[in-house]
Amino acid sequence: MSGPLAVARDHGRAGSGIADTLRDEILRGIHPPGTRIRQEDLAARHTTSRIPVREALRTLESEGLVTLVANSGAWVSRLTLAECEELYLVRERIEPVLLGMSAPLLSPDALDALDDLAARMKHADAEDFLRHDREFHFATYAPARTVMLGDTVVGLWNRTHHYRRAFVTAAHARHDGTAHLDHRLLVAALRRGDAEEAAHVLERHIRRTRIELERHPEIFGETRAR
Repeated sequence: MSGPLAVARDHGRAGSGIADTLRDEILRGIHPPGTRIRQEDLAARHTTSRIPVREALRTLESEGLVTLVANSGAWVSRLTLAECEELYLVRERIEPVLLGMSAPLLSPDALDALDDLAARMKHADAEDFLRHDREFHFATYAPARTVMLGDTVVGLWNRTHHYRRAFVTAAHARHDGTAHLDHRLLVAALRRGDAEEAAHVLERHIRRTRIELERHPEIFGETRAR
């Protein structure tokens, strides 16, 4: 097939591929918050025109990973400490709701997979912990069918990911095992069918990270108020 429809389809596939690659690089910390993303560089790298590049950037903007400024360009999204606190406060409220919707639908096999991920995180380095932690929590939410809550949670995770990396790195340096205990408690509550307790564990788990981030304004390039 040729013509405008085929061209649009090719641009769509190319845009998805570019978005997948750039998303992975941002989440792995290759492009830190505030990094300028140049469309011409992406187009050259992927041997394509700027049309699929623009589609990719719009996709990542909708996911909270990229900030587009009209007539200026694109940057990896960054947060101030106050903005990050706000997003974590939202996460504390809505992720337990999402977990409550998902918990009754988790199969025994899914719970076994969560146990396996929790065990792997206990001995993982900071970067592997981040990857498994994201997989763990998203797996607890996966069965829920939502209109917008699931996408909202993904966007919040994406926007706070870099700062969570800094928190996890610091926690590993001081051998803090609190997160591992939380994961075990969460799976145990889900196995008992106690969605309410699982939601409470999750809320405390998110709040603990928020409070720890508040103690480290230097992560955001800020100084502690005197």
